[in-house]
Formats: sequence, C-alpha cells, structure tokens
Amino acid sequence: MHPAATANATAAVHPEVMSQDADVVVIGGGPAGTTAATLLARKGWRVVLLEKDAHPRFHIGESLLPMNLPILERLGVLEQVRAIGVHKAGADFPVHMPGTPEDGTTHVFRFDRALSPKFDHAFQVRRSEFDQLLFEHARANGVDARERVKVEQVESDADGRPSLVHARDADGNALSLRTRYLVDASGRDTFLGNKLKLKRKSALHQSAAIFSHFRGVTRREGDDAGNITVDRFEHGWYWLIPLRDDVMSVGAVCLPEYLKQRRGDNEAFLMQTLLRTDTVRERMQHAERIAPVHATGNYSYQCTRMAGPGWVMAGDAFAFIDPVFSSGVYLGMNSAEHAADVVDGALRQPAREAALQRAMDKRLRRGLKHFSWFIHRFTTPVMQRIFSAPRNDWQIEQAVISMLAGDVFDNRAVRWRLHAFRAIYAINAIAIAPAALRGWLRRRRQVREAFAGDTLHEGNP
Repeated sequence: MHPAATANATAAVHPEVMSQDADVVVIGGGPAGTTAATLLARKGWRVVLLEKDAHPRFHIGESLLPMNLPILERLGVLEQVRAIGVHKAGADFPVHMPGTPEDGTTHVFRFDRALSPKFDHAFQVRRSEFDQLLFEHARANGVDARERVKVEQVESDADGRPSLVHARDADGNALSLRTRYLVDASGRDTFLGNKLKLKRKSALHQSAAIFSHFRGVTRREGDDAGNITVDRFEHGWYWLIPLRDDVMSVGAVCLPEYLKQRRGDNEAFLMQTLLRTDTVRERMQHAERIAPVHATGNYSYQCTRMAGPGWVMAGDAFAFIDPVFSSGVYLGMNSAEHAADVVDGALRQPAREAALQRAMDKRLRRGLKHFSWFIHRFTTPVMQRIFSAPRNDWQIEQAVISMLAGDVFDNRAVRWRLHAFRAIYAINAIAIAPAALRGWLRRRRQVREAFAGDTLHEGNP
C-alpha cells in the first residue's frame, strides 16, 4: 500500500491520529538525538525529534571527554556547557599493588599531555542539565522537538524504507509522521535494533553497576579537584565524578556475579562496596546520599548493522560499551554528527546513500574497536600492572591519554601507537602468565552471567 494511503486508512480507523510530514524523524532526545536533529535542521530539513521522557530527567554518563568540546563548539553551546560544568583536567587512577613502590600512589593522566591535543580539558556535567540544554538548543535551531512522545511502530514502503512513524504521547493521543529518513538515537532502548533483531549481547565483556549521588565527598586538591577518579577493587572499579554544588556521582561497575550477591537493600550494598577500598572509604567519610541508589546491568552490546535504506543509528542505539573511559556521550555525539552528514547527503543525492553509510560504519567501528579493546581488559592483572607504572616510550603513554580524550577515529599517530600498546600488553601477559590466565578465565565467565533486578528503565543509563 502507498504510504499516503496507509496514513489515510490509519486516520480513518483512529480519528484521534494527527498526521504530519517531516523530512527526518529522530527517535530519542539525548545527546546523540539532539545533535543529529540540530545539525539537520541547520541544513534546511524539516526535523521532528521525539523523546519519550520529559526533561530534566536523571541519567548517568556525566563525564565528558575533550573531544566532546569541538562538537559543542560547532553546535554553539560550549560556553553554556562550561557554565554548568566542572572543569576536568584529566583522569586519576589510584594504584593498589601491595609490596611495590607504586602502592598507594595515584597516577594522573592529564589531557594536556595527549598527542596534538585540541582541548586540554573536558567537563563533568549533571546529565539532567546537559541533556535539557541540548534539547532546548535543538528547538531554538528549528527542530520540532517533542517530549513525552513514544514511538510505537515504523512502517516501511515497498522498497523497505521507513515511511511512516507511529507514536503516542503521554495523554494517549496518537501521532502519525510521514518521513523521508529515520535516525534512531533511542539509547539503550535501541528501537530499530530490537525491532529488526539486530542487537547482540557482547560475547567478550559484561558488567553491572550500582550508583548514586552524594554530598560531602572529599575532592582532590588543586587542579585535580575536578578530575574523574577511576579506582579498581577486586570485583570491578569505582567512579567518582565531581559535579557542581558539592555533589559527587559515585558508583561501582562490578562483575555481574558480584552484584548478584546483593542481600537486602541497594543502599546498604552500595555502601558496603564503596567501603571495601581504603582510598574510596577515606573520601566517603563525610558523605551524605542525596539521590536514589540505582542498579543496572548487561552493559555491553552492539547491533549487527548501523544503517540501512532510509535509516541510520547513532550513539547507544547502535552499541554500548562499559563506561570505564567515559566514552558514551562522546561516541553518541560524534556518531550523530556523522549520521547528520549521511542523512543530508542521502536526501540530496540518493545514489550516494550506500557509500555514505559504509564510510560511517567503517570509521565508527574503528574507534569503537580501540575503546573496546582497552575496556575488555581494564580489570585484568595485566592492565593493572601496566597502569601502575606508566612509561612514555615512543609516546605510547601520550597515545593512551589521547584515547582517554576520545581521539581514536582520525588520528593515525594515535592509532598505530595503540596497536603498539597491544604488543606491550602481550609481553606483560607472558611475564605474569598464571595471573593473566586467571584474569582471562574470570572475565570469560562473566559473559555467561545474567544480572536481573534493574532499578532503571530500559533506556537508562
């Protein structure tokens, strides 16, 4: 059936349906969705952005990367984000290796030491404020941005291209949108990934997390006061992210088998977990929890396809990896910029669509591969050994800092050094072979673990 005929038939059966035309429909009003929508509206397209929740809403992923800043600058919101953010000069990695000279020290990886840094800092942000800022900015740029509207179904035309989007608002009113292109930026809901059965759980890595917000957590001193702290413990790693108004986001990313040991309430389990390590316990001595405790699991997945005729994914809708290097928001906004170029090019020159999509797929998978390789091994004894005594031979340490800053897509000088780092990892694995093997076996065992009892709905974090 022709899309227009389908829409008319739908309206006849459901008289409450409101029909509208758009060039592009974007699903999801987070950083990826708002970035794609804003850029496409600036290119002259009629863009409708549908967000199922209402801003402001709670979200984790509060630590931005330096490579976020050029995107924020291009969007025109850098100074607004600076006003709501905490200056982040780098990332802290405390060392726990009893019997070694490094035990008890904290290695600080400052972004100004990256290879050819474009920005020497980033920001920590409350995602409720950050996401609302980007959503309102999209509206100011001509996007028809709607909240509390959930997409329920997408119909395709005879060529398999999305042509009709069915949605419903919080009052039950139905909306039908005829569209020429669809951008799925629905986050962990991964709307198209689920509908098209493209989503695949990672076969290499799984984790779960428990977290909340606190006041009164001790901060680092001086220029490091705004740094994110990534602190290991025997079942995973902690994050401590300084936010404005003496608020600290504190959480633990754990092996699923550990989080499944919970007995009693989440708050007690979170506090027991945070008190397991001296460095975190000392900073939490005067802490007061000011937000609910959340738990969530099954972090890592990837879809088998990033794009198809008339549609493209951006951000977590395509893939989500463990948040140890704070890559989520940057990967979302970076992929959204690329998605906007793909959509714009495909609408103007349809013959280029497949080539544009292939180029996007190749570039983004390349960057994801570097992040994933480090993340899958971060909690291993081998990586702990390397991070406890970093060296800058051949500027490899600087390349790792560049990766921490998000510069993994287009910088060849960084990429070849990251490949050299893998050789260093292999040499260290041989040097501590028994411990390396135990770590590998434990990591593989976690992939089979399933964590249930999430306190966040599917789209968060």
